[in-house]
Amino acid sequence: MEISLDAPRPPDGIPPIDFRAQLNDEQFNAVTAAPGPLLVLAGAGSGKTRTLTYRVAYLLSQGVKPGEILLLTFTNKAAKEMLHRVQDLTGIEPARFWGGTFHSLGHRALRIYGEAVGLPKNFTILDADESESLLKQAVEAEDKLFFKDKTNPRPGPLFNVLSLARNTQLPLAETVTRNFPQYADISHRLPAFDAAYTKKKRTQNVVDYDDLLELWLKLLTDAPEVAAYFAHRFRHVLVDEYQDTNTIQAQIVDRLAAHHCVMAVGDDAQCIYSWRGADFENIMTFPNRHPGTVIHRIETNYRSTPEILALANGVLLAQPKGRHFDKELRAARGHAQKPFLVQCMDDREQAEFILKRIRALVEDEGVAMNEIAILYRSHFLALEIQVALSRAGIPYHITSGVKFFERQHIRDAVALLRFVYNPSDVTAWSRVAVLLPKIGEKGAQKIYAAAADHARLLQKDFLDVLPSDDVKSKVAKDAREDWQNFCDSLKQVSEVMRTGKPSEAVETAVDGWYGDYLKGAYADYVDRLDELKALVGFAGRFEEMQDFLAQIMLLNSETSDRQVDPDAEAIKLTTVHQAKGLEYDVVFLIGLADGQFPGRRSIEAGDVEEERRLFYVAVTRARNELYLSFPKIASRAGPGGMMLTPSRFILELPTDLYEPLKIKRSYAW
Repeated sequence: MEISLDAPRPPDGIPPIDFRAQLNDEQFNAVTAAPGPLLVLAGAGSGKTRTLTYRVAYLLSQGVKPGEILLLTFTNKAAKEMLHRVQDLTGIEPARFWGGTFHSLGHRALRIYGEAVGLPKNFTILDADESESLLKQAVEAEDKLFFKDKTNPRPGPLFNVLSLARNTQLPLAETVTRNFPQYADISHRLPAFDAAYTKKKRTQNVVDYDDLLELWLKLLTDAPEVAAYFAHRFRHVLVDEYQDTNTIQAQIVDRLAAHHCVMAVGDDAQCIYSWRGADFENIMTFPNRHPGTVIHRIETNYRSTPEILALANGVLLAQPKGRHFDKELRAARGHAQKPFLVQCMDDREQAEFILKRIRALVEDEGVAMNEIAILYRSHFLALEIQVALSRAGIPYHITSGVKFFERQHIRDAVALLRFVYNPSDVTAWSRVAVLLPKIGEKGAQKIYAAAADHARLLQKDFLDVLPSDDVKSKVAKDAREDWQNFCDSLKQVSEVMRTGKPSEAVETAVDGWYGDYLKGAYADYVDRLDELKALVGFAGRFEEMQDFLAQIMLLNSETSDRQVDPDAEAIKLTTVHQAKGLEYDVVFLIGLADGQFPGRRSIEAGDVEEERRLFYVAVTRARNELYLSFPKIASRAGPGGMMLTPSRFILELPTDLYEPLKIKRSYAW
């Protein structure tokens, strides 16, 4: 199809649009590009969504029918916003397009043509809980004892392993090695479990979330008539956030775009989701898979100051040659202050500095609290910030999850410590006991009552009678094998609590029974273990266990008493991953030390490129002010701490891109 840039007038019903007036030169060139394979590299803050929206409007204005356009996005919200904007521009209703997430459009395709790959039209979709339940049944049919070993993944984490392997189309053994090393010993068993789960789904005529992609791809590869229909039906395929596609999604796009009228919009420098399946190679090899690809660069940034963008460009220049697309962000705004580099003694000094600067920004400079964000690589890095803000009574909202001391594994570990310190704390006991297999709240209460009676009768300590046969007889059958290990671990924590420091008691708890439980309970075990190590570091502040436990309870009470409305004025705390796509007037990027950002595991694996891209995403969230801070000592390493070096991402930047800011022990400016 030929698209003329000199069309005399738009089709009937579509109002004329002055594309030239509403777009900058880079956007206009991409929007009005001739049909063919197009790769639009849209830098941070450059108007990516605007470009994609106007491309749809432009195609419509040139006579392309709505039903001939396929718009693929990663969230329904993004598709809805784009298509409603198209409606504002053209008057054409969203319902006339095939537009939405890969999964929603996969469902639509399978509902119409699924029979071509053996899927009856009346199939139903399992939600996450149902998928895990069916997987549990399939695994127990293969090995009824598998889930009784608490170090084996439970159904949820096991499903995550299988899901990632399916979306990346990598062997399960390789998926485990790369992403779930805690399950290395059982990786050889996973293919049989996966096959049994698949068989159960087919028998019951149900599909899970991943099937919506896998079976859609199967339609496009194994059903020639259906593939031909889609290839001719959709004359233009547009893909948003292309750098986030996984292997299956990229293959779906390639199949749908057999005629080569495809526009992929994205930014290789913002590919930061490999841990959930995104493949950096998809965007890098797009021109190879689509011969004749024309690349358009949109590099004018409307968000940040020239000084912030100069630092962002410095990050891009540090990427290995030949492993990225060249781009240079250019500012549409006037000059301002350079980013600040702040060296702190430790996490506490870093928190105090940020607290003092926030007060000045809000009280003296009139910056709104919800325009201030504190970004970090991992949750554990924000512990001291949360403590400082809570004590100061400054409202904050964590956009990437719950507060540190409210996270489930932290609460579990604290409950275990509370119970050992005070065996009369029945609430703490109940929280810990129900983590054992087949023990609910009533079962936990029965065990507690039996142990309390036995302790009174024998005049012994509560922990000493837990392993006795009289108490064990009240324990659910499935938990008995684990009971001795559970009791031994509690006793070990108790002994350390009597003779050692709180940090040593926390470490003993994490290294014992609870650490084994954690391994099977969470697919992100390694990250949660890091957070528990941060709890060890926090405990290092205290000499007495009662002071440590009291401080945690007081902090939780203070924060729970001030529930923050997500839309209210509050400081934003978030991981960099969750901040992608957002922007703030002032950004504090904390924990910029090697081993923290980039993370230790990336350094050990010899692959920090995704971490560098994450750093780029972080610095480009700031509009007006950017503070890069790092501690010299890692307090989470325990008493005395561990010396840290500045992040390699800072050291590789020219020093004229930032201004060092020294803080005195008084935290004065």
